Amino acid sequence: MKSQPDPVQKMDRMYRWTRHVYDWTRRYYLFGRDRLIDRIADHSPGDVLEVGCGTARNLRRLHRRAPDHRLYGMDASTQMLDTARRALQRDGVSSQIHLTHGLAADVGPDMFGRTAPFDVVLCSYVLSMIPDHDTAIRASLQALRPGGTLYIVDFWDQADLPAPVARALQGWLGLFDVHHRPALLDTLLALEDRGTVRLHLETVGPRYAYVAALTRTTTDAAPEGFGATPPAHAGPAPA
Repeated sequence: MKSQPDPVQKMDRMYRWTRHVYDWTRRYYLFGRDRLIDRIADHSPGDVLEVGCGTARNLRRLHRRAPDHRLYGMDASTQMLDTARRALQRDGVSSQIHLTHGLAADVGPDMFGRTAPFDVVLCSYVLSMIPDHDTAIRASLQALRPGGTLYIVDFWDQADLPAPVARALQGWLGLFDVHHRPALLDTLLALEDRGTVRLHLETVGPRYAYVAALTRTTTDAAPEGFGATPPAHAGPAPA
């Protein structure tokens, strides 16, 4: 059986060169990020973690909007983290934004030498790159305090775009191992159905992407296999 590629090596190969133009190019198609960052900025000052922080572009914007938040970021790519740290040094905010290396499946306060959970966890266009998104979501919820919120912005199915445009976009995204994963939305709906979270979904553009806010309602995060059997009503988020 062919072994699966190491996720760290895979991310480092993918971003070895593209990290240098990542922020400039992604502004043209990673829509909804700034809407979500501005929403987090309106929260009372708290501890905010971004899973898959990349170049720390989102964290730097959030720091400018809400400097009283305590900000943390982790990423699987050491190459991206190198670019992120250089950006923090350039902006003079290295002591305000804390970065570490790790995988989404292992995220938690202990990655930063903390014991206290986070108030907010953010996943911006990262879960569509993770086949085992259930594990990543479970880890993110476990990293939250009860009443804390997990925010997700990610690609939807582009079903309302002209078919040739949608096919071209999805083919291009596939070059970066980015795929719409219908089971991801099923998982979010299953969490709400089980009472683990309060879920709010809204669209970004004509089914281009979606923003999800999952507020943790219980002291126990979702159990193993929580996304395996979605409820009968699971399906696309309401428009």
